[in-house]
Amino acid sequence: MIIENFNKHFSTAGHAFRLATSTSANSSAPPPAVPRPSLSRFSFTQIQIADVLKELQNLDPYKSPGLDNLDPLFLKLSATIVATPITSLFNLSFILSEIPKDWKAAAVIPLFKGGDTLDPNCYRPISILPCLSKVFESQVNKQVTDHLESHRTFSAVQSGFRAGHGSTSATLKVLNDIITAIDKRQYCAAVFIDLAKAFDSVNHHILIGRLSSLGFSDDCLAWFTNYFADRVQCAKSEGMLSGPLAVSMGVPQGSILGPTLFSVYINDVALAAGDSLIHLYADDTILYTFGPSLDTVLSNLQTSFNAIQHSFRGLQLLLNASKTKCMLFNRSLPAPARPTSITTLDGSDLEYVDIYKYLGVWLDCKLSFQTHQTSPIENQIKSRLSIPQQSLLHSRRQAYPSKTDYPTDPRLRRCHLQNGFQHSTQQTGCSLSQ
Repeated sequence: MIIENFNKHFSTAGHAFRLATSTSANSSAPPPAVPRPSLSRFSFTQIQIADVLKELQNLDPYKSPGLDNLDPLFLKLSATIVATPITSLFNLSFILSEIPKDWKAAAVIPLFKGGDTLDPNCYRPISILPCLSKVFESQVNKQVTDHLESHRTFSAVQSGFRAGHGSTSATLKVLNDIITAIDKRQYCAAVFIDLAKAFDSVNHHILIGRLSSLGFSDDCLAWFTNYFADRVQCAKSEGMLSGPLAVSMGVPQGSILGPTLFSVYINDVALAAGDSLIHLYADDTILYTFGPSLDTVLSNLQTSFNAIQHSFRGLQLLLNASKTKCMLFNRSLPAPARPTSITTLDGSDLEYVDIYKYLGVWLDCKLSFQTHQTSPIENQIKSRLSIPQQSLLHSRRQAYPSKTDYPTDPRLRRCHLQNGFQHSTQQTGCSLSQ
């Protein structure tokens, strides 16, 4: 019975947040897609056997199988034999605009986060999809992202799940803007926007409309419609398996296509920022503005925040007001003890904070980075691993291909090197828990 309750909770996560919103918010029309008359049509091309063979040979044999119990180790060892029929199956899916139902069934493992062990909200769902579905999605995702990137579809302020972009480059872009404003003795205010269950709340009809506006052919749209249809999940824990429940909202957790589709879904939100600046990284959004007058800065920020909220509501993505925070960046300019409140559309005042963790970096209102310092345990790991300087340089070159792109402000360089160290430990497979 407990495992069934977990499955019901996870499968309806997006619905629960929709029901918690007022009728007027749910009836908001989605923001119109940006017309792109010059964008060429996109259609799937045949997948090549060599690409599938490479994908199978690179499978991690230690990954868990999905509900189909097809072990990645088996596919890896038999790659040269099964690559051809599997490729034919993938291409047949394009022709028929249909995906095998077994590939749309996910096993969800509840991962305890802390708190009440009987409360599903205290668990993070880890979704495991069939191995073949992920191999297939990897090939589809490559075709989709190649098309979107080659036509510069994504907004310049969208850094999530894109080649050549990442949390480091996103953070440094935002920090460079803020520090530049502070150095010019301007006020700068920001809203760190938190969305409730954003990936689970994606409306499939709206997303298909987005893909249509990007030039996806009717066959592609039919394929994606089938991709979202009839998806189910079962909760799995300690040898117990729940019955299947339908999942009618959201991008599939644990999928390859999910992050790319979510980026497409929210891409045009940036257009609502108005006179403020915005940066998107998956479901992490920062809205910020600056100027010589604090009253004007906060007024502009409120106007932009209202527009962004309407945009998110139109996409049926709901603001988590309790986790959305404001920060006033200031070192020496006079400022009131209690700045004018930034409010939600529902009339709730956002909390002003002095520190906030943005994309892994602890920011403080004076940008001293004192909170974001390498901990003693990280120093020990760095010493034991003897991480070469080349790893940090590699991280730097990924984010800043040319010397002129590298931040000149020493505060940003220090922050970047710390992020580079974190990147290096991730590359070596280490974590602080090891």
